[in-house]
Amino acid sequence: MQMTRRSLLARSAALGCSLAASPLLTPVTFAAAPWDTRLVVVILRGGMDALDVMQPYGDPDYAGLRQSLAGGPAAGAADLDGFYALHPALAPLLPLWRAGQLGFVQAVSTPYRDRRSHFDGQDLLEAGTAGPGEAEGGWLNRLLQQLPGVEARTAFAIGQERMLLLQGGAPVSQWAPGAGLAMSPQAERLAGLLMEEDPLFHAALNEALELTRQDLSLDLGQEDGSSDEGEDMMMSMMTAPKGKAHQEVAAYAAQQLRGETRIAAFSINGWDTHQRQANGLKNALGRLSEAILTLQSGLGPQAWGKTAVVAVSEFGRTVRENGTGGTDHGTGGAMLLAGGAIRGGRVLGRWPGLAETDLYDRRDLMPTADVRGQLAWLLHGLTGAGRSGLQANVFPGLDMGADPGLLL
Repeated sequence: MQMTRRSLLARSAALGCSLAASPLLTPVTFAAAPWDTRLVVVILRGGMDALDVMQPYGDPDYAGLRQSLAGGPAAGAADLDGFYALHPALAPLLPLWRAGQLGFVQAVSTPYRDRRSHFDGQDLLEAGTAGPGEAEGGWLNRLLQQLPGVEARTAFAIGQERMLLLQGGAPVSQWAPGAGLAMSPQAERLAGLLMEEDPLFHAALNEALELTRQDLSLDLGQEDGSSDEGEDMMMSMMTAPKGKAHQEVAAYAAQQLRGETRIAAFSINGWDTHQRQANGLKNALGRLSEAILTLQSGLGPQAWGKTAVVAVSEFGRTVRENGTGGTDHGTGGAMLLAGGAIRGGRVLGRWPGLAETDLYDRRDLMPTADVRGQLAWLLHGLTGAGRSGLQANVFPGLDMGADPGLLL
């Protein structure tokens, strides 16, 4: 049975309404985690501009393509290797870079091309396929189906948005801020007494009530809206998130990963920078930095040392700056890696160049690697999943190629 926060809340609310008619609920147990490393997947919704995050100031064509957005050490970016500079908004992560716990892969992409639609791009990124309809569910769920000993708590989908990434036949847990548990103080007390003989469920009820109090304090709105899903997604990508929800989500992920959970996935919005990118990307990168540092702090040194965080976006952006100080939907992008389990302090990936003849469709950064290959090697190293199963089932039709050496 799938153990989700929503189902727990529904059961607990029902108990509060009719305790006299309710027997003790069936005790819930969780199997030991089937492996010891942790994986956090962060979907950056909206199309992150790889050339502003990892600024290739060493390329002779870069400055001419980015008049107001041109970066590099002269503009306050941190020089990393004499060719790339790190956007100033990621400066809080520089200690991780120096410790070998932060890295990047430049010029990567899914097989998605030409239409540059957020919806299609994100669906292919999370499905892990070369085209629509080639496999059911998401690649993380298909990974879970390949591994022994997986229980619902092994993987968590966190957040208010649909996570195709973890949808499928394998059981997963879910949690989203804003899913409230409305119980009177008397009902809370009675439910607690009823569950007192079951320590696990008693603790779970207390956790749900505490999470609800945190949700109400965040005032993040309802989990389920009545508006169209596509419209909601577009608005969330165009509008920067409010408050510190990204930190709350990251803190909850870290809390679960300290225990039996081994995989967590969530998304951060606000990367669609058509206008005034200098300000919009700064804010988005600030949220990403805070989320990563919250994970590091919440996991603690021991668990962080076994963790890989990977942040990916559906596509990159145009190499040329547009007339409103922004960039438009592109193709090649970048992958960010963090955690004590990665081999960081490096920018990987074959650089394609920024001369017009080097660009994809004479407008975008040319992809030189399939992002699914990088993800597959991460899964192979972290979970022990076999290469044949990764290529045939998790990422159908993928050729993983040579090991890029992303992990220690």
